[in-house]
Amino acid sequence: MPNPDIRLIIEDKIPFVKGLLDDYATVRYLSPEDITPKAVRDCDGMMIRTRTECNSELLHRSAVKLIATATIGTDHIDAEYCSAHSITVVNAPGCNAPAVAQYVFATLLNVINRPLQSYTIGIVGLGHVGSIVERWARGFDMKVLRCDPPRQRAEGGDDWADLDTIAREADIITFHTPLSHEGDDATFHIADETFFAKLRRMPIIINSARGGIIDTEALKAAKLAGKTGPLIIDCWEGEPAIDRELAALCHIATPHIAGYSREGKVRASQEAVDALTTFFMMPRVTLPEPLPPAAAHSVSKQGVLDSYDPLPESNALKANPEVFETLRNNYKLRHEVPEGCDPY
Repeated sequence: MPNPDIRLIIEDKIPFVKGLLDDYATVRYLSPEDITPKAVRDCDGMMIRTRTECNSELLHRSAVKLIATATIGTDHIDAEYCSAHSITVVNAPGCNAPAVAQYVFATLLNVINRPLQSYTIGIVGLGHVGSIVERWARGFDMKVLRCDPPRQRAEGGDDWADLDTIAREADIITFHTPLSHEGDDATFHIADETFFAKLRRMPIIINSARGGIIDTEALKAAKLAGKTGPLIIDCWEGEPAIDRELAALCHIATPHIAGYSREGKVRASQEAVDALTTFFMMPRVTLPEPLPPAAAHSVSKQGVLDSYDPLPESNALKANPEVFETLRNNYKLRHEVPEGCDPY
């Protein structure tokens, strides 16, 4: 019999976890819209995704002690509120990084018509995802511009570029930062009207990080003014109610599924389950899916192309932007890029 003293809510779109904890706790599987203040009032722990906003409105007077988010990001969680109310927050850093890197190169190879080594790629944010993008880009003999002020301060060295340099010199600009609104390294609207005015090479713009990193109105204006090349957007301001004009301007527009690999979901779900079992001192349980290996060290162009075609979901979203959430929730998880390298 489950322990009635441990009461959990698990978001029902999280894969591979249904039934795993039912022997040890009282578990309710709820859709994001059903995770309400009333629902969490007597809840001890939650397993969620980005669609559940964990703030004072939701958590006030609740019994929640742990939030395990099966995602890399935590900007849907009010960390300050949780800290002040002794609510532990656990995320899954790096869980879907290989899939996002796969998205970057699969979409690029769909857009470009020259060898990759003829391009300069500017990577903004060299965390879990950006570091894989950098490694694969160097494997393709691309010139890499690295922008990550916190890492630059911590590590030193001169192999870094600022945003102005990337705006001037990059043929491709891909964003891989978290979303933050305060401090010297705030990333909200770092790609704004001022940034786009500095573009010199009509670069391809890729956002597979967070929608708020790019100012939507400024990006549309830059595209219409001929300042940018093709736009590849997976993360949008105002999701799921995305800007229809921007979607129409994109070469590839997808419903926030860049990280949606089967392997990434296994990693994230297992980390979230581990957080719950550890915190509430339950027996450790493992998913029915084996834990996958880390990202490929190097990949081949053909391996990338064979692993993922972004056009079907892009065509579906551009034809009908209001089905964003339906497309996202019903996305068929893909496999990550296998190990491999191009012959030279």
